[in-house]
Amino acid sequence: MKELELKYGCNPNQKPSRIYMENGELPIKVLNGKPGYINFLDAFNGWQLVSELKKATGLPAATSFKHVSPAGAAVGLPLSEVERKIYWVDDMDVEFTPLANAYIRARGADRMSSFGDFISLSDVCDKETALVIKREVSDGVIAPGYTDEALEILKAKKKGNYNVIEIDPDYVPAPIEHKEVFGITFEQGRNELVIDEHFFDNIVTENKEIPDSAKMDLAISMITLKYTQSNSVCYVKGGQAIGIGAGQQSRIHCTRLAGSKADNWWLRQSPQVLGLQFLDKIGRADRDNAIDLYIGEDYMDVLADGAWENIFKVKPEVFTREEKRAWLDKNTNVALGSDAFFPFGDNVERAHKSGVKYIAQPGGSIRDDHVIATCNKYGIAMAFTGIRLFHH
Repeated sequence: MKELELKYGCNPNQKPSRIYMENGELPIKVLNGKPGYINFLDAFNGWQLVSELKKATGLPAATSFKHVSPAGAAVGLPLSEVERKIYWVDDMDVEFTPLANAYIRARGADRMSSFGDFISLSDVCDKETALVIKREVSDGVIAPGYTDEALEILKAKKKGNYNVIEIDPDYVPAPIEHKEVFGITFEQGRNELVIDEHFFDNIVTENKEIPDSAKMDLAISMITLKYTQSNSVCYVKGGQAIGIGAGQQSRIHCTRLAGSKADNWWLRQSPQVLGLQFLDKIGRADRDNAIDLYIGEDYMDVLADGAWENIFKVKPEVFTREEKRAWLDKNTNVALGSDAFFPFGDNVERAHKSGVKYIAQPGGSIRDDHVIATCNKYGIAMAFTGIRLFHH
């Protein structure tokens, strides 16, 4: 198959629409559904991301994409009991595979943003991963293959309309890529940069210690940023992105946005949130929204009389700013990557508030000395990669 006709482009009025190959065959098969233009943008970017995560870590990987940026990305490390609870899988009587764990983590880090995601999997989708996907609101999935059981489960999703794409894992694109904007064709070499443990050898701070576990987290961060709309910053802990700030014009706004998402991920693990008693009728998406409000500044939207009774069995106590700060201070050993240099030390100041201990960024600012000094103030180890990772 050299081309595939699509229903429409980015918007319903943008017709005709298709994906096609100038040379050779398309490296994909649509096994179910009718994926759209944005679905394929998410799928192809996500597939590159998880393929690189698998190569860098040796572990199965998954990502959750929305609007051509990842909401989450992770590798297949085991889940703790707390993680099983905050990701809403503690009720599943399933022995999760590493691939299932990877998707649970990728989806769970920022569940509000992952609602209606497009999923990319590095490995053949197994039954356990399909059972997790079955429960979530999602547009589709791309993987190098599917077991018979997994495909049967996925084909039944969305009344039989769930998008299931199989990609040839051996496909290698041409080294030169093209993009057309306003009738004008742009050409550039593909970003084939390899990100591995040696990517972080140039440590410029007084603290020179970046353990292997932190190098893996930094690699996950930088590979995630490689496929995130710029400007972008990514916080990672324990093999998963916990906060991604994408598409901001200001670097500090990226760091704040990603930091607030990382904080929310950590606050979900607090006793105050774990102890919330939801009404039985409240589904996962509504629970996610209620938690987001409860841990934020608009907590009275769910705690006011006449409101909480519709969500909780027992009215929760206010989660005070002081209590939240005390819990956030327990989050440590977080890794942070940036797709371009930090122009000021304020990015480090904000990162420190979210438990960041390791940073990777290109360097090259005229204020690098100030950024390094700010890291030294908090004992943060920072590597200069020398490579920018803009993605548009």
